[in-house]
Amino acid sequence: MNHPAPVEVTYKNMRFPIAHNPNNVTLNKFIEELKKYGVTTIVRVCEATYDTTLVEKEGTYVLDWPFGDGAPPSNQIVADRLNFIKIKFHEEPGCCIAVHCIAGLGRAPVLVAPALIEGGMKHEDAIQFRGQKQRLSHRARPRGAFKSKQLLYLEKYHPKMQLRFKDSNGHVNNCCIQ
Repeated sequence: MNHPAPVEVTYKNMRFPIAHNPNNVTLNKFIEELKKYGVTTIVRVCEATYDTTLVEKEGTYVLDWPFGDGAPPSNQIVADRLNFIKIKFHEEPGCCIAVHCIAGLGRAPVLVAPALIEGGMKHEDAIQFRGQKQRLSHRARPRGAFKSKQLLYLEKYHPKMQLRFKDSNGHVNNCCIQ
């Protein structure tokens, strides 16, 4: 099956390629695509369909934070992600964290949108920004990828933490990260 390339969502010093779910057959091509973005970590938010050994051999770490299709992430997943990104962006300013679900249209973007909101983007802009990026890649579903529960979650989402990070040039970047 021929999958489209990841869609990179960037805001301030944050970079998140959003991708489809590879399997063991398509994994080498998936790894090569993510190398183009300089991905150091992959967040898998769907059930596992590939062995992480090959990915980790290439120096990329895989985190498993699955949640249901059409559902928002749990509070625990959001808290874990907040703590991880806090550390990751502090240690590696300008790093790139890929997120994938089955098609790269629902669960992955709903986990990226709070990071954009935490970075200072308005809720509606975070939702629209993701949609614009995916429309540019010809991947968006006709009426949008978010399900009603996911949209409600994002509309009610409130930033949790303010952090200061240095960007890849060493400049302090005042932003909130999820």
